[in-house]
Amino acid sequence: MEFDALSFRDAPSIVTPPPGPKSREILELQARLESKVVSYPRGLPMAIRRGKGATVEDVDGNVYLDFFAGAGVLNLGHANPDVLAAARSQLEDVTHTLDIPTPARMSLVEALREVLPKELGKLFFGGPTGSDAIEAAVKLAKYNTKRSPVLAFEGSYHGMTSGALSLCSGAPFKEDFLPLVGEVHFAPYAYCYRCPFGRTPDTCGLECASFVEHLMEDPHSGVAPPAAVVVEAIQGEGGSIVPKDGFIQKVREICDRYGVLLIFDEIQAGFCRTGRFFSFEHFGVVPDIMTMSKALGGGGFPISAIAFRERLDTWPPGKHIGTFRGNMIAYAAGAAGIRFMLAHDVAAHAARVGAILLGLLKELERDSEVVGEARGKGLMLGVEFVEDKATKKPAPELARKVRSACHQRGLLIEVGGHYFNVARFLPPLVLTEAQARKGAEIFADAVKEVEAQR
Repeated sequence: MEFDALSFRDAPSIVTPPPGPKSREILELQARLESKVVSYPRGLPMAIRRGKGATVEDVDGNVYLDFFAGAGVLNLGHANPDVLAAARSQLEDVTHTLDIPTPARMSLVEALREVLPKELGKLFFGGPTGSDAIEAAVKLAKYNTKRSPVLAFEGSYHGMTSGALSLCSGAPFKEDFLPLVGEVHFAPYAYCYRCPFGRTPDTCGLECASFVEHLMEDPHSGVAPPAAVVVEAIQGEGGSIVPKDGFIQKVREICDRYGVLLIFDEIQAGFCRTGRFFSFEHFGVVPDIMTMSKALGGGGFPISAIAFRERLDTWPPGKHIGTFRGNMIAYAAGAAGIRFMLAHDVAAHAARVGAILLGLLKELERDSEVVGEARGKGLMLGVEFVEDKATKKPAPELARKVRSACHQRGLLIEVGGHYFNVARFLPPLVLTEAQARKGAEIFADAVKEVEAQR
């Protein structure tokens, strides 16, 4: 299917340099009345009026290409007609039933059964955020193993509730709130561009995975037998990092050898984002527990869930609850979203358009002195900025300037990575090839402008 009709035509179109006067008025009102903790308008100063497909329009009439999609929530784009039709219909029936079943709820269960591996035979819907899915997954692992320690990875991001935040490696996220949940340990991820073991792809012996085994095998590693290993099969906020082939497979083998449950966080990378329905499918392994949220809701409707092996379904009723684990709108929209993904082979489309976009970013990597690496899978891509390619010194200020330059030209991106020096591309998966090429062109022009100003 061609997705051109899903977006505003002639995007981008900047009629007033952003933020325009109407946006500034709303931004000033927000600054007066809302908390200082609000973050996204600082990097993307604008007030959004409406969205359609892979495009958004601000209140001043500027139309942008959206390469952020609400941090990977809007995989099917803004205002997807199939999703909205399902949501509108459900609004007239019932909206909230806790976990009492409804046809809408069971339609999402049945849709998920079509796309989940058969090994993950049980589902649990939690609170409306990905953080709650992480909390539920860890609690389930601890309940089954009767152990407390959890192993996570450098570059990880799993949410902002205390338990989920404990599994995040980024000091800026957690340093003001310590201590958090104890007995969380971190191992290096397979971040080949900045290998902590000093290896190159040619000399790599998967030392990062071997280190996980060391932590479990050595009685003096400082890590008691863990309940679970929590990992993103492809890292998101850490900088759109695709691990070297063999890493995820070896972590699975190690967990099996030591009786440790393996949890895959698919909150951002799932639902066709990486060119497969779930990112772990690239590596041919299946977790014991998987977390889902973001795109699970079809079109921005809040919901989270975990899928897990049937043998782990040992916890009694009420061991993990939450008032909003019964949002019927999200169930209806989520089921419609999955049906749309399957009917239009959205995973294959994301893989094809993502390969084109990554190819264009790789050309920029070759020609630019400040682009250290362009990487990713499907439409989950990142461009890492450095002061120079020899030292790989991170350049977060360059990344922020490029984000601003893109915004002025009508392209919305965000930054992330270990040093906040990675421009992240998470466009709706209904992005067309023409939109991908236009976005890459705008991005390249922004990089050249910022590079020339150094």
